[in-house]
Amino acid sequence: MNDDTTSSSDRTERLARRRAGAKMGWYIHATVYVLVNLFLVILASSRGQNWAMYPLLGWGLGLLIHGAVVFFIAPGGNFYDRLLERERKALRGGDRG
Repeated sequence: MNDDTTSSSDRTERLARRRAGAKMGWYIHATVYVLVNLFLVILASSRGQNWAMYPLLGWGLGLLIHGAVVFFIAPGGNFYDRLLERERKALRGGDRG
């Protein structure tokens, strides 16, 4: 096996591990979000209040942004891959747009 193949394989392995770690981080974040907010909704409802929607919405926005970065924008995400391929074509002269 030559150095280019090994180097490419190493880069692919590092990227795969990084992507898997990022996705696992999001799944953990989502699980904690559900559990904590479920507790807060139960607590607020038991006292006849509805304040639990504020942390639910605020944290939900953070979770949404986290998910967008992990699944669409980060290297290896579909959106990122499409942009990268478009730039490669443009740099090769295959796409003048």
